[in-house]
Amino acid sequence: MTSKDAIFNISNLSISFRTNTGIRSALEDVSLEIIRGKTLAVVGESGSGKTVSSLSMMQLLQKEKVIFDSGKFRFNASTFSPDIQKEYDISPSSALLKTLRGKGIAMIFQEPMTSLNPVKKCGEQVAEMIRKHLRFSKEIAIARTLELFHEVKLPRPEEMLNQYPHQLSGGQRQRVMIAMAISCDPQILIADEPTTALDVTVQKEILALLKSLQQKHHMAMLFITHDLGVVAEIADDIVVMRQGKVVETGSAEMVLQNPQNPYTKGLLACRPEPGKKYSRLLTVADYLNADVNRMKEEFVPFEHPPQTSMIDILSVNHLSKIYNDTTNIFRKASSPVRAVNDVSFSIARGETLGLVGESGCGKTTLSRMLLGLIPSSEGEILYRIPGGNDSAKNIAGLSTREMRQLRKDIQIIFQDPYSALNPKHTVGNSITEPMAVFGLHGDDKSRRKKAIHLLEKVGLGEEYFDRYPHEFSGGQRQRIVIARALACEPSFIICDESVSALDVSVQAQVLNLLNDLKKDFSLTYLFISHDLNVVYYMSDRIMVMNKGVIEEIGTCDDVFFRPKSEYTKRLLEAIPGRKT
Repeated sequence: MTSKDAIFNISNLSISFRTNTGIRSALEDVSLEIIRGKTLAVVGESGSGKTVSSLSMMQLLQKEKVIFDSGKFRFNASTFSPDIQKEYDISPSSALLKTLRGKGIAMIFQEPMTSLNPVKKCGEQVAEMIRKHLRFSKEIAIARTLELFHEVKLPRPEEMLNQYPHQLSGGQRQRVMIAMAISCDPQILIADEPTTALDVTVQKEILALLKSLQQKHHMAMLFITHDLGVVAEIADDIVVMRQGKVVETGSAEMVLQNPQNPYTKGLLACRPEPGKKYSRLLTVADYLNADVNRMKEEFVPFEHPPQTSMIDILSVNHLSKIYNDTTNIFRKASSPVRAVNDVSFSIARGETLGLVGESGCGKTTLSRMLLGLIPSSEGEILYRIPGGNDSAKNIAGLSTREMRQLRKDIQIIFQDPYSALNPKHTVGNSITEPMAVFGLHGDDKSRRKKAIHLLEKVGLGEEYFDRYPHEFSGGQRQRIVIARALACEPSFIICDESVSALDVSVQAQVLNLLNDLKKDFSLTYLFISHDLNVVYYMSDRIMVMNKGVIEEIGTCDDVFFRPKSEYTKRLLEAIPGRKT
């Protein structure tokens, strides 16, 4: 049944791809209906077919590899002109496609830095879109671009016209992409994971902006995401996809409050929820393969180690990082910037300290100083080497050579497993190399044995030892990065946004893994994330940073339910789908 307000219909769509190993099915009998003035959210894990569905609407899939097995696209042409009461079937060779792209359907991609041309000014790129589709003069296109920059609430819009993408923050770049997408007044706006890499406050602003623009322009929106908290904020209807098939559809309220399919139930259950801490997070696999009620009984409340008996492994006292006056290419001196300003805190052995704050607050600068990757300007970092004489050593100001000896004991798990692994090295080589650098485990045979043991610990196995990074999914790569961090037998690990790019189901698996490894190897974590729900679940205490200073530090329950700082309250209010 088709709604009279439907702008676009996908009917019984099946798509396959030609690969090196043969024909692989990507979509199977998928039907979607996009309605004027409403938001349809498509949710599911990586590989579920969400992005393939949206790219197929604009025929942006690689022609040489895609096979349209069956199905139909139908676009209501009356949305362009009220006097044309006709629906058009669209094929990959349809002449209507040129009209559709830009004016009919526009798309906001997940990563604006890769979507924007780095050598063109932002205003120039938006104006180019307007000139191409609407045939406006250069002067009118620039004036229209300025109006759009005002509409998407970019700060200093006149100045932004002449800025390059690298000069803008992530949220500002995403606003430029939104301005470009709505520049030709499209009937349908496709938003493909537009808030995944953004802080909660910026994310809230972008979601509010998209909602207001949709209402103002009466657009239909197709919103693709794996974050069900975001879905609760913006969607009218939801389609849940798994392995190329639609497994559940319905209104947002119905799907979120009363899901029917076990897969949907699993996606909702594996999200950490403040106020509830269990020893393990439920995963999608648990819902698909086991008796959930029995498992819930087995999941016991999380127990924190007693704080009184804990010894500090790390103490930071009055630490600062100042970037001094420099002279740029225009010979203009800039003022000193205090990226980290008089910070003091401690982490007890065996503890997980969560660190939260917006981009630019000093989280990454602080973590790099703790690792000795950048020098501190003031203060001290006292690190107590486990198994030593139990005396703390000030590692602030150590030379690179001196710090190298400590690097074995202090490791980091980076946010992006794709760039953290050398694509030319096998997985086994990536894990055994740090062992060889620090002279661990004697010979290559022993190191191989140890690497296989670590792969098994992170849920992989010996058969993965000789494979290359491109052969793995994102979640599997993150497991490999974790195994490599453990290769040096560290005591202290910094997890820098280590699950932010993962689907909620894979995220739950990795969080469970990190907690298991913490017990097995007696690890201490500094856990950095912009997802406050995840930080609540993982941490014993939480530290909130803002503009280089610590706003507050306390237990998870104190910070979440009894926040002292107005800044912390603002962060908490911005959590998508948060119940107050």
